[in-house]
Amino acid sequence: MDRSAAIAGALREVGPRLRRARAQRGLTLTDLAAATGISKSTLSRLESGERRPSLELLLPIAQAYRLPLDDLVGAPEVGDPRVRFQPRQRNGRIVVPLTRQPGSIQAWKVIIPPTSTTPEPRAHEGYEWLYVLSGRMRLILAGHDITMKPGEVAEFDTRLPHWFGAAAAEPVEVLSLLGRQGERIHVRAAPRERRGLRRLVGRGEPVLGHRIFDFDDIIEARHAMEEGLAAGKMVVAVS
Repeated sequence: MDRSAAIAGALREVGPRLRRARAQRGLTLTDLAAATGISKSTLSRLESGERRPSLELLLPIAQAYRLPLDDLVGAPEVGDPRVRFQPRQRNGRIVVPLTRQPGSIQAWKVIIPPTSTTPEPRAHEGYEWLYVLSGRMRLILAGHDITMKPGEVAEFDTRLPHWFGAAAAEPVEVLSLLGRQGERIHVRAAPRERRGLRRLVGRGEPVLGHRIFDFDDIIEARHAMEEGLAAGKMVVAVS
């Protein structure tokens, strides 16, 4: 049923509801007219469906009946507001989509079980942001082999050959954001030297187009930025 048909059906039911509510209270049209200030003829036409209901008419009637307006118009009950996504199996991994609409940025929660297969790095168009939720994640990226722990973040150009999976005997849970080529997640942090990955920290430019952060980096950079702004100094951040 489309929306216009549903609205028309609900409006048709208002008259019978008004009549039932009045009968349940043992009131006449004269009694209701006196309580609401609405003429008997208008009330009669509302109950018969000859008059289209409006807020101006329904509000005083609801007040006279001591009923919520929703009871008179038959508003549908509000359902569970939580959004429930169906997990999917993909290449031996459990993938839970977190975005409902197609767009430039897609988000997933990925649960990756440990595996004994040999990693096969692949490249494709896009830009990816990974946040480790639990477990330890192994990231192979452009010749680097990195182990990341919960709270660490990586972002990289997916045109670089890459692979990520569980680094230990237990599964790893990862939040993944994948965007179109040229789009980046703005993690504003000054990256520190980590695991032998050289970076041009002074200019905030990552070597090989990838960056590894943890939340301490992000918080530290935010504090530095706030202090710099307060002092009127320019602060350079990675973006």
